[in-house]
Amino acid sequence: MSDTNVTNVERVKCLIVGSGPAGYTAAIYAARANMSPVLYEGLQPGGQLTTTTEVENFPGYPEGVTGPVLMEDLKKQASRFGADMRWGIVTDVTFEGDIHKVVVDGATTIEAETVIIATGASAKYLGLEDEKKYAGSGVSACATCDGFFYRGKDIAVVGGGDTALEEAMYLSNLCKKVYLIVRRDELRASKVMQERLEKTENIEVLWKHQTVGLTGDGVVEGAVLVKNKGEENEENVEIKIDGFFLAIGHNPNSEVFKKYINTDEVGYILTEGVTSKTNVPGVFACGDVMDNSYRQAITAAGSGCKAALDAERYLAEKA
Repeated sequence: MSDTNVTNVERVKCLIVGSGPAGYTAAIYAARANMSPVLYEGLQPGGQLTTTTEVENFPGYPEGVTGPVLMEDLKKQASRFGADMRWGIVTDVTFEGDIHKVVVDGATTIEAETVIIATGASAKYLGLEDEKKYAGSGVSACATCDGFFYRGKDIAVVGGGDTALEEAMYLSNLCKKVYLIVRRDELRASKVMQERLEKTENIEVLWKHQTVGLTGDGVVEGAVLVKNKGEENEENVEIKIDGFFLAIGHNPNSEVFKKYINTDEVGYILTEGVTSKTNVPGVFACGDVMDNSYRQAITAAGSGCKAALDAERYLAEKA
């Protein structure tokens, strides 16, 4: 273990690392299976959904629900069945042998028979102060989560890969006008996606444009761009928009586990077939940290259920 100041040691049956829909759902199922799960919520208790205002596509909420309320409901449900919710960040792990050691905040070692990794992924942002200023008020990193709120309006999508084109085309079915802001003079997206883009009339590609700021009184009302940055014909461009969508990728929060857990080239944890099993027996992964395709609250919750069931079966087979 690299942490030298560890003082407390605790043994548990099931340790869940991370909150959000995946972690909380895993806690619900693990608690109901008498696994006495301990869950550490991490840097962002409740996960990415806590930055989303309205969630209208999660089953069971016909009138919609805010992201923070949804996460609080899931947390309460897990607590009701006896899940032990704690603040704390995992700083080191040792996945060797039957007992897995996880260091929290450099001070406490949890020795766990099973570990469920539900640390999620963080959307990449441009790094503009205005992205923080208008978070939840016009800035989004999930078209399928928030696109509905921009029906009939003009919006912009940043990115030039397959994800950006998918989001732009999804939004084109809802919005009046979609600007696709592309830094270069070409797209990284596949030819198939580019062909679909060309056939979508209400998408306008802004080639060689970079966003330098957002404007608006409380909510996004426009974007300030630079065209041909660094070139002789550089110019400032302003567009009127109601929504600004980032589609430049995600960073899975898997770094602390990579010494032992197999990931793809981006960092998404690899699991076996349709299961949540990682390459380390007794360690399971669920939610956005292993899902680079769907990234929805409901799919994350479903994978959290799978992880808890897989952990329960693993313990039963060892008994």
